[in-house]
Amino acid sequence: MPNDHSKYQPNIGLEVHVQLLTQSKIFCGCSTKFGAEENSQVCPICSGMPGVLPVLNRKAVEFAIKMGLETHCQISSHSVFARKNYFYPDLPKGYQISQYEAPLCYNGYIEFEIDDEIKKIGIIRIHLEEDAGKSIHAEDRVKENESLVDLNRCGVPLIEIVSKPDIRSPREAYLYLCALKQLLLYLEICDGNMEQGSLRCDANVSIRPVGSQEFGVKTELKNMNSFHGVEKALTYEIDRQIRIIESGKTVQQETLLWDANKNIATTMRTKEESHDYRYFPEPDLVPINIDQSWIDEINSQMPELPLQRRNRFMSQYHIPKYDANIVTENKAIADYYEQVAELVPDSKLVSNWIMGEILYRIKEKKDLKKPPISGTALAELLNLIIKGTISEKIAKGILIEMISFNKSAKKILIEKNLTQISDPEILLKIISEVIDSNPDEVVKYQAGKTKLFSYFIGQVMQKTQGKANPHLVNKLLHEKLSSL
Repeated sequence: MPNDHSKYQPNIGLEVHVQLLTQSKIFCGCSTKFGAEENSQVCPICSGMPGVLPVLNRKAVEFAIKMGLETHCQISSHSVFARKNYFYPDLPKGYQISQYEAPLCYNGYIEFEIDDEIKKIGIIRIHLEEDAGKSIHAEDRVKENESLVDLNRCGVPLIEIVSKPDIRSPREAYLYLCALKQLLLYLEICDGNMEQGSLRCDANVSIRPVGSQEFGVKTELKNMNSFHGVEKALTYEIDRQIRIIESGKTVQQETLLWDANKNIATTMRTKEESHDYRYFPEPDLVPINIDQSWIDEINSQMPELPLQRRNRFMSQYHIPKYDANIVTENKAIADYYEQVAELVPDSKLVSNWIMGEILYRIKEKKDLKKPPISGTALAELLNLIIKGTISEKIAKGILIEMISFNKSAKKILIEKNLTQISDPEILLKIISEVIDSNPDEVVKYQAGKTKLFSYFIGQVMQKTQGKANPHLVNKLLHEKLSSL
C-alpha cells in the first residue's frame, strides 16, 4: 500500500558546492584547468607540505561576493577562515581550509517560479573553502582492492551555498537547483558542469506531521550527480522516512549514499556534528576585511537577474511568457536575442527563430555561448522575411548556407536567385494554370471537399520552386476559386 504523503510535510535544505572559474587555486598559483594529467597541477601549498603559507586568491573572494549579492545576502565586512579537521586519503593536510563562524555572505534568498507563483528559499550562508583531491577506484585503472589519489583538485576554490530548510518537495528542490545554476552561469563564475564536479549537491531532509512546528530527525543524502538525481533521491528518502514513522520506528540521523543505478540510498556513516570537525581559526590566513567601496564596485558590474530580464522581455518586446523563459534561460542567448530584437521590428519572429533554428544548431555544437551566425546576420535574414522578399521556408535554406559558407543572406539570395515572388499578376497566371490542369479536383472542391485547397497551394509552390509568397498565394487562390 502506498504511503499517505498528505499527512507529512517534507523539510529540505540543500548544500551546494560550486567550483569557481578562477584560473588559479584559492591559496596558490596552480592551474585549475580540468582534465590535466593526474598530479600535474600540484605544489607544496596545495599538497599540504609543512611550513608553507597560503595566500588568498582575490578573484575567488570577488566571485563569492557576486553570488552573495545576486542572492540578496548580507556581505560580511569581517570574515574569517577556519580549519575543518577530518581524515580522508585525498585530503593531504588532514584538514580543509573553510569558513565556519564568520562566513563571507549570509541571510539571503533565491526566487524562482513554480506553478505560476514565485517561491522564495532562504540562504543561510555562502562561504569560501578549498576543494579536496579525488580518489580513483575505477577497475580499469587500479589493481584489486587498491585506489589511486589525484591531487589536482586540491585547493580549487569553492563556494558552499547552504539553504534554509524551506524546500517542501523534490520538485521544488529541482527548480531551486535550476535557478541557482542559472544565476551562476549569468554571473560567469562557474561552468555548472556536474559531470566534471563543478557543481555538487548534498541534501538534508526530514519530515514532520502537517501542522507540527517541530522538525523531524534529518538525514543527509550524498552522491547525486544530476538535478533529476537529487529529485529522485529526495522522493525515495521522503518515502522511506514515512514508512519508518508509520511502522512506529524512529528515523536515525545518518549520511546516505544515493545509488542512481538501483534507485536506492544506503547508509554511509552516522552523521557528524560540527564539533566532530574540531573547527578552529586558520592561523596562516589573516581575516578578510571587505570595505563598502569594493562591494559597490562589484555591484555596479552585476548583470540583470534572469527573472527580472524575463519580465522585462515580456513587457518591452511583447513576447509570450513561454518564449521569454526560453530566451533568458542562458545569458549568452538572452544577449543574442536582445541584439537581434533591436534590429528586427517583429520580436515574436525573433524569438521563434532563436527557439527553433538557432537553439537547435547551438545544441548540436553543445556550446551555448556561440550562436551559429552573428546577431546582425540573423537580423538581416529575418528582415528579408518581413519585407516579403523571401519565405520562411527559403530563409531556413539560406540559414544553412550562411552557416556553411559564412556568407550574408543577401549575397546568397542574389547568387541563387531565391527572391520571393510577390507580384499578383505573375501569381494569378500560375494559379490559373494550376486550376486549368486540375479540373476534377476543382469540381470536388466546389462540391464541398475543401481540404483540396492545400493541394492547390502545394501545386502553386511546386511550380514556383517554393518562391511564391504563401500569404499572397492563399489570398489569390481563395478569390479565384470563389469566383468560379
